[in-house]
Amino acid sequence: MTGFRMLASAAFVAAVLTDPSAVFAQDKLKVAAGQRGNYDTGISEMGQRLGIFKKHGLEVEVLWTQGSAETQQAVISNSVDVGISIGTLGAFGAFAKGAPIRIIGAEMTGAADLFWYVKADAPIKSMKDANGKTIAFSTVGASTHSIVLQFIRDQAPNAKAVATGSPPATLTSVMSGQVDVGWAAPPVGLEQLDKKEIRIIATGNDTTFKTQTVRVIAVNQATLVAKKPQLERYMKGYRETIEAMWGDPAAVKAFADWLGVPVARIQQGRDGFFPKAGVNPDVIHGVDDLMKEAIAAKFLAAPLTKAQLDELIQIIPR
Repeated sequence: MTGFRMLASAAFVAAVLTDPSAVFAQDKLKVAAGQRGNYDTGISEMGQRLGIFKKHGLEVEVLWTQGSAETQQAVISNSVDVGISIGTLGAFGAFAKGAPIRIIGAEMTGAADLFWYVKADAPIKSMKDANGKTIAFSTVGASTHSIVLQFIRDQAPNAKAVATGSPPATLTSVMSGQVDVGWAAPPVGLEQLDKKEIRIIATGNDTTFKTQTVRVIAVNQATLVAKKPQLERYMKGYRETIEAMWGDPAAVKAFADWLGVPVARIQQGRDGFFPKAGVNPDVIHGVDDLMKEAIAAKFLAAPLTKAQLDELIQIIPR
Protein backbone atom coordinates (compact mmCIF):
# COMPACT_ATOMS: atom_id res chain seq x y z
CA MET A 1 0.00 0.00 0.00
CA THR A 2 1.43 3.37 -0.94
CA GLY A 3 1.95 6.05 1.67
CA PHE A 4 -0.89 8.10 0.20
CA ARG A 5 -3.32 5.18 0.40
CA MET A 6 -2.26 4.42 3.95
CA LEU A 7 -2.89 8.02 4.96
CA ALA A 8 -6.25 8.02 3.21
CA SER A 9 -7.23 4.77 4.91
CA ALA A 10 -6.20 6.12 8.31
CA ALA A 11 -8.21 9.29 7.70
CA PHE A 12 -11.25 7.21 6.73
CA VAL A 13 -11.04 5.09 9.91
CA ALA A 14 -10.60 8.22 12.05
CA ALA A 15 -13.65 9.80 10.45
CA VAL A 16 -15.75 6.68 11.10
CA LEU A 17 -14.69 6.54 14.74
CA THR A 18 -15.28 10.22 15.46
CA ASP A 19 -18.38 10.86 13.35
CA PRO A 20 -19.98 7.97 11.44
CA SER A 21 -22.48 10.32 9.81
CA ALA A 22 -19.63 12.22 8.14
CA VAL A 23 -18.77 9.15 6.05
CA PHE A 24 -21.95 7.13 5.57
CA ALA A 25 -25.32 8.32 4.32
CA GLN A 26 -27.72 8.96 7.16
CA ASP A 27 -30.76 6.78 7.67
CA LYS A 28 -34.00 8.72 7.48
CA LEU A 29 -36.88 8.35 9.93
CA LYS A 30 -40.27 10.00 9.69
CA VAL A 31 -41.73 10.96 13.07
CA ALA A 32 -45.33 12.07 13.62
CA ALA A 33 -45.86 14.24 16.70
CA GLY A 34 -48.94 15.95 18.04
CA GLN A 35 -49.31 19.56 19.17
CA ARG A 36 -46.42 21.52 17.67
CA GLY A 37 -44.94 23.79 20.33
CA ASN A 38 -45.36 21.61 23.41
CA TYR A 39 -41.98 21.14 25.07
CA ASP A 40 -42.28 17.36 25.34
CA THR A 41 -43.47 16.76 21.80
CA GLY A 42 -40.62 18.96 20.54
CA ILE A 43 -37.89 16.54 21.64
CA SER A 44 -37.51 14.95 18.20
CA GLU A 45 -37.48 18.35 16.49
CA MET A 46 -34.77 19.61 18.83
CA GLY A 47 -32.73 16.43 18.44
CA GLN A 48 -32.63 17.11 14.71
CA ARG A 49 -31.96 20.85 15.06
CA LEU A 50 -29.23 20.39 17.66
CA GLY A 51 -27.43 17.78 15.54
CA ILE A 52 -27.89 15.03 18.12
CA PHE A 53 -29.56 12.55 15.76
CA LYS A 54 -26.88 13.24 13.15
CA LYS A 55 -24.29 11.86 15.58
CA HIS A 56 -26.24 8.61 15.49
CA GLY A 57 -26.40 8.49 11.70
CA LEU A 58 -30.02 9.62 11.49
CA GLU A 59 -31.97 12.31 9.70
CA VAL A 60 -35.29 12.82 11.44
CA GLU A 61 -38.22 14.49 9.72
CA VAL A 62 -41.01 15.58 12.08
CA LEU A 63 -44.56 15.70 10.71
CA TRP A 64 -46.95 17.61 12.96
CA THR A 65 -50.48 16.38 13.67
CA GLN A 66 -53.52 17.74 15.47
CA GLY A 67 -53.26 15.13 18.20
CA SER A 68 -53.15 11.52 19.27
CA ALA A 69 -55.79 10.09 16.96
CA GLU A 70 -54.11 11.44 13.84
CA THR A 71 -50.65 10.38 15.05
CA GLN A 72 -51.84 6.89 15.97
CA GLN A 73 -53.49 6.42 12.58
CA ALA A 74 -50.23 7.39 10.86
CA VAL A 75 -48.45 4.67 12.86
CA ILE A 76 -51.09 2.03 12.22
CA SER A 77 -51.08 2.76 8.47
CA ASN A 78 -47.26 2.62 8.54
CA SER A 79 -47.00 6.01 6.84
CA VAL A 80 -44.50 7.15 9.50
CA ASP A 81 -41.78 5.32 11.38
CA VAL A 82 -42.45 6.68 14.89
CA GLY A 83 -45.48 8.21 16.60
CA ILE A 84 -44.89 10.61 19.48
CA SER A 85 -47.41 11.47 22.20
CA ILE A 86 -50.04 8.83 21.52
CA GLY A 87 -52.57 8.50 24.32
CA THR A 88 -51.86 5.32 26.27
CA LEU A 89 -55.52 4.33 26.55
CA GLY A 90 -55.98 4.85 22.83
CA ALA A 91 -52.94 2.67 22.12
CA PHE A 92 -54.31 -0.07 24.39
CA GLY A 93 -57.65 0.07 22.62
CA ALA A 94 -56.19 -0.02 19.13
CA PHE A 95 -53.97 -2.99 19.99
CA ALA A 96 -56.93 -4.88 21.50
CA LYS A 97 -58.77 -4.42 18.20
CA GLY A 98 -55.88 -5.95 16.27
CA ALA A 99 -53.96 -2.86 15.16
CA PRO A 100 -50.21 -3.51 14.58
CA ILE A 101 -49.11 -0.90 17.12
CA ARG A 102 -46.18 -1.40 19.50
CA ILE A 103 -45.04 0.84 22.35
CA ILE A 104 -41.26 1.41 22.41
CA GLY A 105 -41.12 4.07 25.13
CA ALA A 106 -43.01 6.30 27.53
CA GLU A 107 -43.60 9.84 26.26
CA MET A 108 -45.13 11.51 29.34
CA THR A 109 -45.82 10.21 32.83
CA GLY A 110 -48.17 12.32 34.91
CA ALA A 111 -50.23 15.13 33.45
CA ALA A 112 -48.80 18.29 35.00
CA ASP A 113 -48.26 19.73 31.51
CA LEU A 114 -51.99 19.85 30.74
CA PHE A 115 -54.33 22.41 32.25
CA TRP A 116 -57.98 23.35 31.88
CA TYR A 117 -59.06 26.98 32.06
CA VAL A 118 -61.93 29.40 31.65
CA LYS A 119 -62.21 33.07 30.76
CA ALA A 120 -61.32 35.26 33.71
CA ASP A 121 -64.89 36.53 34.14
CA ALA A 122 -66.52 33.10 33.90
CA PRO A 123 -68.55 31.94 36.94
CA ILE A 124 -66.85 28.51 36.81
CA LYS A 125 -64.38 28.12 39.70
CA SER A 126 -63.75 24.36 39.57
CA MET A 127 -64.62 21.30 37.50
CA LYS A 128 -67.66 20.72 39.70
CA ASP A 129 -68.99 24.07 38.44
CA ALA A 130 -68.56 22.81 34.88
CA ASN A 131 -71.46 20.37 35.31
CA GLY A 132 -73.73 20.89 32.33
CA LYS A 133 -71.04 22.86 30.47
CA THR A 134 -68.69 21.97 27.61
CA ILE A 135 -65.14 20.81 28.36
CA ALA A 136 -62.48 20.72 25.65
CA PHE A 137 -60.03 17.97 24.75
CA SER A 138 -57.79 17.57 21.69
CA THR A 139 -58.74 14.41 19.78
CA VAL A 140 -60.43 11.11 20.57
CA GLY A 141 -58.00 8.70 22.26
CA ALA A 142 -55.59 11.45 23.35
CA SER A 143 -54.49 11.87 26.96
CA THR A 144 -56.62 15.03 27.12
CA HIS A 145 -59.64 12.94 26.14
CA SER A 146 -58.97 10.37 28.87
CA ILE A 147 -58.53 13.10 31.48
CA VAL A 148 -61.71 14.91 30.49
CA LEU A 149 -63.69 11.66 30.63
CA GLN A 150 -62.44 11.22 34.20
CA PHE A 151 -63.32 14.82 35.08
CA ILE A 152 -66.85 14.21 33.81
CA ARG A 153 -67.22 10.86 35.53
CA ASP A 154 -65.98 12.07 38.92
CA GLN A 155 -66.92 15.74 39.11
CA ALA A 156 -69.25 16.92 36.34
CA PRO A 157 -71.50 14.06 35.17
CA ASN A 158 -73.66 16.28 32.97
CA ALA A 159 -70.79 18.05 31.21
CA LYS A 160 -70.12 17.45 27.52
CA ALA A 161 -66.65 16.59 26.19
CA VAL A 162 -65.84 18.50 22.99
CA ALA A 163 -62.91 17.83 20.63
CA THR A 164 -61.29 21.18 19.84
CA GLY A 165 -57.91 20.18 18.38
CA SER A 166 -54.77 22.12 19.18
CA PRO A 167 -54.23 24.53 22.11
CA PRO A 168 -54.33 27.64 19.85
CA ALA A 169 -57.58 26.50 18.24
CA THR A 170 -59.00 25.73 21.68
CA LEU A 171 -58.05 29.15 23.01
CA THR A 172 -59.95 30.76 20.15
CA SER A 173 -62.98 28.60 20.95
CA VAL A 174 -62.92 29.60 24.63
CA MET A 175 -62.40 33.31 24.07
CA SER A 176 -65.21 33.39 21.46
CA GLY A 177 -67.61 31.54 23.77
CA GLN A 178 -67.89 28.38 21.68
CA VAL A 179 -66.71 26.17 24.55
CA ASP A 180 -66.85 26.80 28.30
CA VAL A 181 -63.67 25.11 29.53
CA GLY A 182 -60.56 24.96 27.38
CA TRP A 183 -57.40 22.90 27.57
CA ALA A 184 -53.80 23.93 26.92
CA ALA A 185 -50.16 23.02 27.37
CA PRO A 186 -47.42 25.68 27.55
CA PRO A 187 -46.36 27.89 25.96
CA VAL A 188 -49.95 28.37 24.76
CA GLY A 189 -52.00 30.10 27.45
CA LEU A 190 -49.11 31.49 29.50
CA GLU A 191 -49.44 34.98 28.04
CA GLN A 192 -53.19 35.01 28.73
CA LEU A 193 -52.58 33.77 32.27
CA ASP A 194 -50.04 36.54 32.90
CA LYS A 195 -52.53 39.10 31.56
CA LYS A 196 -55.26 37.55 33.75
CA GLU A 197 -57.47 36.94 30.74
CA ILE A 198 -57.98 33.29 31.70
CA ARG A 199 -57.95 31.25 34.94
CA ILE A 200 -56.79 27.66 35.49
CA ILE A 201 -59.44 25.53 37.19
CA ALA A 202 -57.74 22.12 36.99
CA THR A 203 -54.69 20.25 35.73
CA GLY A 204 -54.26 16.72 34.52
CA ASN A 205 -52.62 15.91 37.85
CA ASP A 206 -55.98 16.46 39.57
CA THR A 207 -56.85 12.96 38.33
CA THR A 208 -55.50 9.46 38.88
CA PHE A 209 -53.27 10.00 35.84
CA LYS A 210 -50.85 11.90 38.10
CA THR A 211 -48.73 8.76 38.57
CA GLN A 212 -49.47 7.01 35.27
CA THR A 213 -47.90 7.14 31.82
CA VAL A 214 -50.51 9.06 29.88
CA ARG A 215 -48.74 9.20 26.49
CA VAL A 216 -46.36 6.84 24.70
CA ILE A 217 -43.91 6.52 21.81
CA ALA A 218 -45.19 3.93 19.36
CA VAL A 219 -44.32 2.26 16.06
CA ASN A 220 -45.88 -0.18 13.66
CA GLN A 221 -44.93 -3.80 14.25
CA ALA A 222 -43.55 -3.99 10.71
CA THR A 223 -41.30 -0.98 11.39
CA LEU A 224 -40.06 -2.50 14.64
CA VAL A 225 -38.96 -5.60 12.73
CA ALA A 226 -37.53 -3.84 9.68
CA LYS A 227 -35.86 -0.87 11.34
CA LYS A 228 -34.96 -1.95 14.86
CA PRO A 229 -31.29 -0.81 14.61
CA GLN A 230 -32.41 2.64 13.44
CA LEU A 231 -35.02 2.81 16.21
CA GLU A 232 -32.38 1.88 18.78
CA ARG A 233 -30.22 4.76 17.56
CA TYR A 234 -33.25 7.04 17.52
CA MET A 235 -34.00 6.30 21.16
CA LYS A 236 -30.36 6.94 22.10
CA GLY A 237 -30.60 10.33 20.43
CA TYR A 238 -33.99 10.96 22.02
CA ARG A 239 -32.56 10.37 25.50
CA GLU A 240 -29.56 12.60 24.77
CA THR A 241 -31.91 15.34 23.58
CA ILE A 242 -33.83 15.17 26.85
CA GLU A 243 -30.58 15.79 28.74
CA ALA A 244 -29.89 18.82 26.55
CA MET A 245 -33.39 20.30 26.77
CA TRP A 246 -33.49 20.01 30.55
CA GLY A 247 -29.86 20.95 31.14
CA ASP A 248 -28.43 23.20 28.44
CA PRO A 249 -29.62 26.83 28.11
CA ALA A 250 -28.60 26.70 24.43
CA ALA A 251 -31.27 24.06 23.83
CA VAL A 252 -33.94 26.24 25.45
CA LYS A 253 -32.88 29.13 23.22
CA ALA A 254 -33.03 26.88 20.16
CA PHE A 255 -36.57 25.87 21.11
CA ALA A 256 -37.57 29.51 21.59
CA ASP A 257 -36.03 30.51 18.26
CA TRP A 258 -37.86 27.67 16.52
CA LEU A 259 -41.23 28.89 17.80
CA GLY A 260 -40.45 32.61 17.75
CA VAL A 261 -41.30 32.82 21.46
CA PRO A 262 -39.25 34.60 24.16
CA VAL A 263 -36.76 32.37 25.97
CA ALA A 264 -38.24 33.37 29.32
CA ARG A 265 -41.65 32.06 28.21
CA ILE A 266 -40.20 28.70 27.19
CA GLN A 267 -38.26 28.49 30.46
CA GLN A 268 -41.43 29.34 32.40
CA GLY A 269 -43.39 26.62 30.63
CA ARG A 270 -40.71 23.96 31.01
CA ASP A 271 -39.99 24.59 34.68
CA GLY A 272 -43.62 25.01 35.69
CA PHE A 273 -45.31 22.29 33.67
CA PHE A 274 -42.82 19.79 32.21
CA PRO A 275 -40.82 17.93 34.90
CA LYS A 276 -37.83 16.09 33.48
CA ALA A 277 -38.86 12.89 35.28
CA GLY A 278 -42.12 12.98 33.34
CA VAL A 279 -40.43 12.48 29.96
CA ASN A 280 -38.30 9.50 30.98
CA PRO A 281 -38.97 6.98 28.18
CA ASP A 282 -37.74 3.90 30.03
CA VAL A 283 -40.84 2.77 31.99
CA ILE A 284 -44.60 2.65 31.41
CA HIS A 285 -46.00 3.46 34.86
CA GLY A 286 -49.33 2.31 36.27
CA VAL A 287 -50.26 -0.26 33.64
CA ASP A 288 -52.90 -1.99 35.77
CA ASP A 289 -54.59 1.29 36.68
CA LEU A 290 -54.38 2.45 33.08
CA MET A 291 -56.23 -0.67 31.97
CA LYS A 292 -58.97 0.04 34.55
CA GLU A 293 -59.29 3.55 33.13
CA ALA A 294 -59.34 2.16 29.59
CA ILE A 295 -62.22 -0.13 30.51
CA ALA A 296 -64.12 2.67 32.26
CA ALA A 297 -63.66 4.91 29.22
CA LYS A 298 -64.63 2.04 26.87
CA PHE A 299 -61.27 1.83 25.11
CA LEU A 300 -61.01 -1.78 26.34
CA ALA A 301 -63.70 -4.39 26.94
CA ALA A 302 -61.43 -6.39 29.28
CA PRO A 303 -57.89 -6.11 30.66
CA LEU A 304 -55.05 -7.10 28.36
CA THR A 305 -53.35 -10.35 29.37
CA LYS A 306 -49.68 -10.51 30.34
CA ALA A 307 -48.88 -12.06 26.97
CA GLN A 308 -50.70 -9.24 25.20
CA LEU A 309 -48.90 -6.60 27.27
CA ASP A 310 -45.54 -8.24 26.52
CA GLU A 311 -46.35 -8.05 22.82
CA LEU A 312 -47.64 -4.48 22.96
CA ILE A 313 -44.98 -2.93 25.23
CA GLN A 314 -41.46 -3.46 23.87
CA ILE A 315 -39.38 -0.69 25.45
CA ILE A 316 -36.12 -0.10 23.60
CA PRO A 317 -33.52 -0.17 26.41
CA ARG A 318 -30.68 2.24 27.01
